Amino acid sequence: MRDRSPKPAAYTVDVVVVTAMGGELAILLSRNSTERERWSLPWRVPQTGEMLDTASGRVAQDALGDPPIWMEQVGAFGDGKRHPGDADVSVAYVALVPHETASPRSGYTWFPVGDIPPLSPRQRAMVEATTKTIEGRLDQAPIAFRLLPPTFTLSELQQMYELLLGKRLHKASFRRALQGAWLVEPTDEWRSEGRGRPAQLFRYAPKKRRRPHRGIRFDFLYP
Repeated sequence: MRDRSPKPAAYTVDVVVVTAMGGELAILLSRNSTERERWSLPWRVPQTGEMLDTASGRVAQDALGDPPIWMEQVGAFGDGKRHPGDADVSVAYVALVPHETASPRSGYTWFPVGDIPPLSPRQRAMVEATTKTIEGRLDQAPIAFRLLPPTFTLSELQQMYELLLGKRLHKASFRRALQGAWLVEPTDEWRSEGRGRPAQLFRYAPKKRRRPHRGIRFDFLYP
């Protein structure tokens, strides 16, 4: 008798969707109904002839309803660890989205990175690799900006860097380094932040309107 059981996918594209929520990073998980773990990362089998970047964008948009602000490939995982699709190889991507604009579709839920439910071993490895990728790319890619709304105060930007680094930053040193890196430009908008004077809003400066990217040097951290 012919075996009619579905064949496992040759490879999958998995997306670790990350946001900043309540002072900590959170990732988006979908609820499973038939698999061993009740939750999993968004993933799909690429369509015939579909490029990896296109497939990852489709997976992220299916989960969020809109395209993410920023995506990057984390790497390929094919070490024999179990995956919900039983695929031999999985290619993981990280997608960033500001929490204020993130409205996941039904069946998806945000979980703090430090308190996620059990995942398949391969997807757990993807989450761990993603957090290391984010930390390692902070001074090379606009990760902190992609987790904020289009306009923000410098205090909000510093808090985001502190969240991603897991360390406190000296306020004056951070702002001097930020100015030297030519990463932000002021807007004409201001926002009240309590009893003090209103704070000016800034935005991530387009490359064509600032000097070549220098990055931010994080040699001014509190111990």
